[in-house]
Amino acid sequence: MLHLLRSCSRASSQILNISPSVARVPVRKKSDTPHILRTPLQNGLPFFMRPWLLTAGLGSENGDKGYHTSKCCFKKKKVFVVPKRPPIILTYLPNTPKPALYVALTGLIPFVAPPLFMMMRETYIPELAFAQMAYGASFLSFLGGVRWGFTLPEDSPAKPDLMNLACSGAPLVFSWYAFLISEGLPGAIVMVIMGFGVALHNEVFLLPHYPNWFKALRIVVTLVAFFSFVATLILKNVYLETDLKQPAQAE
Repeated sequence: MLHLLRSCSRASSQILNISPSVARVPVRKKSDTPHILRTPLQNGLPFFMRPWLLTAGLGSENGDKGYHTSKCCFKKKKVFVVPKRPPIILTYLPNTPKPALYVALTGLIPFVAPPLFMMMRETYIPELAFAQMAYGASFLSFLGGVRWGFTLPEDSPAKPDLMNLACSGAPLVFSWYAFLISEGLPGAIVMVIMGFGVALHNEVFLLPHYPNWFKALRIVVTLVAFFSFVATLILKNVYLETDLKQPAQAE
């Protein structure tokens, strides 16, 4: 027992006799990089307790927190660009050449004049209705010839294939059949209206080779012809039928 006490006193005297130069801890300057606190058990820690996890909450002398951060890799969001809508065909109407515009407006007179004249006389005149129908059927034949002639030039975008030539002959069939059933004038007018619709569909949607100003002009001409024919059919059911040579009946 006495021997054990002597050995303990010797160990304590050796600890107290350590020179100050050995126990002195070097003072770090502010410019030095912050050291990482390392523990004796560092090498024996498992994978989930690494040194950077132990020192994550420690701060440096400058007051900066030592959080472990990584670069944020955000994927760029795809921006969907909405395609621009093409302008409406009627917006190209001001680009129509003046001669074509004047001729087209003049060609609308035989469509509009018969119903206007019958409205002024407040009577239905079959001769004027037949003249209007005959002019519409002739106009359909003209539209078919325009498509046929459009395919003739060598540099034309419309080639003389089966599609173009067949579509050019479609208005002729409607006009021919309208003359065959001309005794039933309302049916002939309806047939001409159908021919105008088929011709407009072929020229604007099925065979888009014409210039935009011509398409716009065709839409205007078709609408005017359609409403003029509808007005004639309405007047037939509203007013009494009279001969053109006879004066209007007085009320």
